[in-house]
Amino acid sequence: MKFVRLFFLLATFLTANAVAVAYKGEFIAKKLPAKDTIIKLDPSKPIDRRLINGPLRKAENAGAATPATSTDTVPATPVGNDTSRLDTGRLGGKLPLSPDSDTTQKDPNGLESEVKAHAEDTIIIDNERNMMHLYGKARVSYEGTELDAEYIRVDRNKHLIFASGRISPKTRRYIGRPIIKQDKDKPAYADSILFDYKTKKAKVFNPASEQDGNFISGGQAKKLNETEVAYRNVIFSTCNEPFPDTHFGIVITKGIGEKKRIISGPAFLEIANVPLPLAIPFGFFPKPDARTSGVILPTFGEDQRLGFFIRNLGYYIALNDHIDFTNNASLYSKGSYELSTAARYLKRYKYQGNLTLSYSSHKYGLPGDPPQKTFNISWTHSQDPNANPGNTFSASVNAGSSSFYQNSPAGQGYSLQQLTQNNMRSSISYGKTWAGTPFNLTVGLGHSQEISAKRVTLDLPTIAFNMSTLSPFDKKDRVGEQKWYQKITVGYSMQAQNRLDNIPESQLFTKETLTRRMKNGMQHQIPIGLSLNILKYFQFNTSANYTERWYLQTIRKRYDRNDPNVSPGTPVTDTVTGFSRAGEYNLSAGFSTKVYSIASFKGKLRAIRHVMTPSISFNYKPDFADPSYGYYRDVVSEASIPFNYTSQRYSIYEQSVYGGPSAGRSAGIGFNLDNTIDAKIRPKSTDTSNTDKKISILQGLSLNTFYNFAADSLRLSPLTFSGHTGLFNQKVNISFNGSLNPYTIVGRDSISNGAITRYARQTNRFTWQDGRFPLLTSFNVSMSGSLNSTSFNPKRQQQPPPNTLQNMSPQQAQRLAQINSDPGAYIDFNVPWNISFSYNFTYNNQVTSTNTTNTLMISGDVSITPKWKIQYSTNYDLKAMQLSSATSFAIYRDLHCWDLSIQWLPFGYYKSYNVTIKVKSTILQDLKLTKRNDYSSNRYFGGGF
Repeated sequence: MKFVRLFFLLATFLTANAVAVAYKGEFIAKKLPAKDTIIKLDPSKPIDRRLINGPLRKAENAGAATPATSTDTVPATPVGNDTSRLDTGRLGGKLPLSPDSDTTQKDPNGLESEVKAHAEDTIIIDNERNMMHLYGKARVSYEGTELDAEYIRVDRNKHLIFASGRISPKTRRYIGRPIIKQDKDKPAYADSILFDYKTKKAKVFNPASEQDGNFISGGQAKKLNETEVAYRNVIFSTCNEPFPDTHFGIVITKGIGEKKRIISGPAFLEIANVPLPLAIPFGFFPKPDARTSGVILPTFGEDQRLGFFIRNLGYYIALNDHIDFTNNASLYSKGSYELSTAARYLKRYKYQGNLTLSYSSHKYGLPGDPPQKTFNISWTHSQDPNANPGNTFSASVNAGSSSFYQNSPAGQGYSLQQLTQNNMRSSISYGKTWAGTPFNLTVGLGHSQEISAKRVTLDLPTIAFNMSTLSPFDKKDRVGEQKWYQKITVGYSMQAQNRLDNIPESQLFTKETLTRRMKNGMQHQIPIGLSLNILKYFQFNTSANYTERWYLQTIRKRYDRNDPNVSPGTPVTDTVTGFSRAGEYNLSAGFSTKVYSIASFKGKLRAIRHVMTPSISFNYKPDFADPSYGYYRDVVSEASIPFNYTSQRYSIYEQSVYGGPSAGRSAGIGFNLDNTIDAKIRPKSTDTSNTDKKISILQGLSLNTFYNFAADSLRLSPLTFSGHTGLFNQKVNISFNGSLNPYTIVGRDSISNGAITRYARQTNRFTWQDGRFPLLTSFNVSMSGSLNSTSFNPKRQQQPPPNTLQNMSPQQAQRLAQINSDPGAYIDFNVPWNISFSYNFTYNNQVTSTNTTNTLMISGDVSITPKWKIQYSTNYDLKAMQLSSATSFAIYRDLHCWDLSIQWLPFGYYKSYNVTIKVKSTILQDLKLTKRNDYSSNRYFGGGF
């Protein structure tokens, strides 16, 4: 039954798209490779003799046959008694309108317009029979129609133009297949063409044509008039291989294509040149002039938990050329259902986007349990940057219920990435830039949702107003070098935000949440800087930064030992409304320079260069926790048996969106040292450019620390280091960072609730005072890269400039939309192998305990043959010595106009496999056959098509 449904689904799609071919009454095709097929004409046979003399009427003189297609490029003897042979070679000419070439008189049987003829081999004009023969890459142009073929014959008496190819004596392949092009239409191909230029009728043998993704090949096609085309034994398919290599299609034994409709006689399905016993007696289909609305055929199958289903039954609404809607519904026998509406809109050179609204109700529990109702909103919008200069608008929204993807896996194509994701994020942004001014404005809405915790954070909205850095004391018409005060720069930025932070989904839109839990604030920043070059080799930099924050809420803390809901020693936090401001500033000044050292060598290695960039800076910041500022307060509990009093200092802005001024006075010196190491390799003797090759050994190694003179103890900050480099011509990237604590850390024991706990305490004593190296408290190293078959090829071909959204064709845009909707459906068979890997190692030492992680991620693909490809992806925990449950394998087979894919998750919670065979054509992208073992039950199978 599945093959029966597959045939009727295929027949419906193909015949519905055949209207594009029948409208113009001609074939529009793209170039197809030549095949070993030819219509051989034998003058001794009556049928071929009628073809030679003309298909529209009987030959008046069957014995006077003109030369047929021959493997010889030049006939042995001239045709007719009175001939004029032109010289061989690249010749061009015009067919005379009368035997005496008098262009002022018009022959009633002659051509109405001038015929331009050209041939590379031979042109023979037979004045007695009023014919012209063209051999070898011939071309005839007439009234906007161009005809190219290996052989062309023009018969003025019968008003016929005949074109065909020939069999090559060397390769025995049919070459020079006729190509006809009319006006702005695409060229059409055939084995031979016979055209009556007076009645405009034509007969095409073994055509190969294409229009809007539909292909017709094989059989015969006869143009009856300007609006009708007759078909006989043609294959209608989305496969671009011409007959007899068409992989699948519908064979139309007889059919008529008209302007408003298509009438088809008996038709049957054929796959790989094997006719199947599945046929339809006739078909009658209306032909719309534009996109039309219609029903979307569903898929059928069974789900172990939800029962039998009818999935993706829908209706397509083509509202106009700029917007359409796709409405789908899925019904399950156990009472569950899914609804979705997807809208696509496009304004050429303006904007484009997609909007999808989904709602589902699933009954996964016992009978009588309430259903699980979920929803999801997905919206993407992009604007052409040239549509409205100075204004930008973009959107990327993915929001909804946390359990939506887990409850509706089929709607997402059982995507492992979506099933295992833990966050959903959204952003909507509008930007404005005022030309000729340093100001710009950005307004945005943001959304962040943690799926496992079912908590949401909303930014409603976020506003940023910025002024680019200016030199207020410099003049536009300044002459000469800048004075030192003219190098002073000033900037300004303002951010404002309303936020709902970490709200449970169930409480998101309640009145209490919107009125009492909304956080808001505004932050102003003014940076002032000065950069000078001192003593030629030193760079002096100084800056002053001021930050002002405005809030409408602050907090107060208190102890309430009478509240049973509060644990002892934990303060209660109250929110106090009212305007409050907080300002802070800091000052800094420093010097930096560069030190170069070069070591030269003999041999292949020419030199190694080491560049050090040391810098020293002085930083000052007052203690904003001082009571005189009013930014910090102390909370003290009352002493009562059995509890002692406790006190705590806190910031009244600690729960605000931008925080508050930092506590503690800072006045010290910062040290920083950057390093880079490069090498130069002498060129090879075969290198004609004679240019040294530069290799980066170490792209960066930084050491940082700070000494605070204002601190009473522990003045030296931990020494931090970081670095990065690249291997194999930057194809593999390595980065690392870590921290060294210069102070001695000792472990202590304490007793709490009858249990001994161990903790670490830092002492005011350097480790080198005890003869030890500073303690490594944290370290991280990561390595990632992507390699393929072209990575180590020094003679890689230069790729052409890629297409962009602005210059891509409609066909490319349609293909891109299909890939974006299902990225896993696109497989690149041009690269034999590809591998991507990522390695990560982390180490944390808390003295009392140490933690390490050691993971390796590998993904890639390999082409076993040009048509077979295997993909793989896995994570391996080197510490636990086990593979991740997200390990997956996929096998792809290119079946030319079909795709076969097998996806397998061998173990883990999502253990499953999926086998799918589908049509490549974007027109029939919903035509597929699927066999699935769902992860929800490893004992049963479900699927459908």
